[in-house]
Amino acid sequence: MAIDDFRNVRIEKLTRIRESGSDPYPARCERTHAVQDVLDSFPALEASRDRVVIAGRMMAQRGHGGLTFIDIDDGSASMQVLIGADRIGQEGYDQFVSVVDIGDIIQVSGSVSTTKRGERSLEAAEWRMLTKGILPLPEKWHGLEDAEERLRQRYADLIMRPEERALFVRKSAFWQSMREFLLQEGGLEVETPILEPIPGGADAEPFATHMNALDIDLFLRISPELNLKRLIVGGYQKVFEIGRIFRNEGIDREHLQDYTQMEMYWAYTDYEQLMGIVERLVRHVAKATLGTLTHSYRGQGVDWSKPWARIDYYEVFQQHTGLDLASVTEKELKAYAVAEGIDASQHVGRGRLIDVIFKKKVRPHLIEPGFLVLPPVDIEPLAKRSSQDPQRVERFQIVACGSELGKGFSELNDPLDQRARFEEQSRMGEAGDKEAQRMDEDFVRALEYGMPPTAGFGLSERLFSFFVDRPIRETVFFPLTRPNN
Repeated sequence: MAIDDFRNVRIEKLTRIRESGSDPYPARCERTHAVQDVLDSFPALEASRDRVVIAGRMMAQRGHGGLTFIDIDDGSASMQVLIGADRIGQEGYDQFVSVVDIGDIIQVSGSVSTTKRGERSLEAAEWRMLTKGILPLPEKWHGLEDAEERLRQRYADLIMRPEERALFVRKSAFWQSMREFLLQEGGLEVETPILEPIPGGADAEPFATHMNALDIDLFLRISPELNLKRLIVGGYQKVFEIGRIFRNEGIDREHLQDYTQMEMYWAYTDYEQLMGIVERLVRHVAKATLGTLTHSYRGQGVDWSKPWARIDYYEVFQQHTGLDLASVTEKELKAYAVAEGIDASQHVGRGRLIDVIFKKKVRPHLIEPGFLVLPPVDIEPLAKRSSQDPQRVERFQIVACGSELGKGFSELNDPLDQRARFEEQSRMGEAGDKEAQRMDEDFVRALEYGMPPTAGFGLSERLFSFFVDRPIRETVFFPLTRPNN
């Protein structure tokens, strides 16, 4: 039977319900217990024979003479319900059988008992339609076999796969535990604008829009960094934000265009001190999310409990490429990229070349959780230069299993150096680099008032997808997908 045929049959049943004088979509529900509460209190409820009212979606139906066994799932748990003509009357039973389908949301009331097979069940004395479903559940027609279709119809996927619902409960614990940790550390949670006149704080191509009220072009933020550092200038000592970020970049296992990110900025702190805080943060969040500090990612074991290694960017780069970043030229980097089959045609400048070579040839070798530290200044225009080597910056990245999972650094607070680096980024943009950062005169002016020594760090929901070993799109409720024409 085609899907339209199923739909037409259900619409006919809907009409019959209305003709009988019942409302197939009532506003009121008289539920007394969630299903999980019934199961948790089952011995007491069975002994008392108290009236219990549950409500939920009917997920299975098995008929046997004048008795029908159904499974009701309300999102907390699922349990068996016995619908019998001897309890609800023949008329009520006949109506149930004739108009209720798998996928409908119903209310049933009665008392609980254990069947001869040991199944904890509710013996229904009454039932009532709460929501008549018009479409059959996916597996009842063609199913949702295609991964893209499951993402397009996430609501149906969640109905059919309780493990997917559980995934997002974990994700809630992930962000909640992070928020709790940062608040306990003395952080102040803030909100900064999503619409900005100048996108900044990261190397990414922004989405553009227009505000009619002020008749100005704006961008969706690619990072809250510059606004959060403005707050540090304004006198706050520890601020953080958990919010949406928008970057007009490609889709792969680790990247989305629209996602949630946390950024934190601690005044009077440097990147070495911040690494200690971040190590404790990740362990805290991993434990709250997974219940353990060990898990696997793409077949590799990950143990967050061990001391994290410090990996020198220059040393590991030379180890895997043979190139010395202290002296290598842009021309030599281009030649290496060509020889290794790395497409560097869209990468303008020495910093971009270093970054793309690193991602292709070096990062895949970084397996154990650790901090990758002290990269060249060319690739980080917002970080403070190292006091030991001004051609490097005090930056760290969390790396594990060949992935980058977060980044932090001692923040650049020298306004003249910041202006010079913005100017270099502007030249890269004029040369065709769509991800180059732009001159932000107001941010430079803020630094000219004086920003105390500050360290900042950010991570996104990529870390959650890493914890659960799933492509990041599958860990988002409603990711953008190509239209299904």
